[in-house]
Amino acid sequence: MHARHGKRFLNARLLIAALALTLLTTAGALAAPPDDRVLPVDQYSSPKGRALGEKYATALQALNKDIYHCLPWVHVEREGIGFFRPKHLGPEIRYLSLEITVEQEPSREFAQQSAEQRASAMFSRYVGPMVRRMTRAAALVTDPMVDGFTVIVHWLKPTIEAGTQPVNETIAAFVERSVVADYLAGRARASDLAIRATVLGFDGKTAVGRLTTIQGWEDNFLTTFQIANYRLEPGVTCR
Repeated sequence: MHARHGKRFLNARLLIAALALTLLTTAGALAAPPDDRVLPVDQYSSPKGRALGEKYATALQALNKDIYHCLPWVHVEREGIGFFRPKHLGPEIRYLSLEITVEQEPSREFAQQSAEQRASAMFSRYVGPMVRRMTRAAALVTDPMVDGFTVIVHWLKPTIEAGTQPVNETIAAFVERSVVADYLAGRARASDLAIRATVLGFDGKTAVGRLTTIQGWEDNFLTTFQIANYRLEPGVTCR
């Protein structure tokens, strides 16, 4: 990110401490995730989409299972995993897409930050780590039919005003396959990922356009956070 934007985000890294998660203290997850999170192959509107859906069906189901068991505060939306066409790109473009909603408790500190600061914090926590999960099938990074990757993250818009109608804030990050390849190979950092991605913002259902000053940094929260009293199903391993 250009230096002139740096001061605007001096406290951005501190936001992570303010993103307190809802305490999920159930004994464990159900044995299997919902079966409607991956777009069925017959629902694709193009031969390319169907071909990709068939080719990577096992990998997409594995992604759904991994998030369900290992990140229980992250909710994959119905048919939120699939090879979709970003609306701002051409008709034959297909990005592997993941749409999630994050549960977290209200935080006054988080609410007092600007929308772009909150977007930067959520980008850093979820976009890079989710891209890594989405590409555990290594062929996805080299397959020329896969044009890129999309991570859509929803969270409840914080407010410090009583009686305000709750709505979600959303970021949709579109990352070309070559950029993801650089990131996974260590040739690009999380800050580069934020610069090179196209990130769109939404306030509720209202599009706020491209977020051009969003920042990214390495955040290991998803690999280190543990929920008290939460037990994995036998045979499930998280990494």
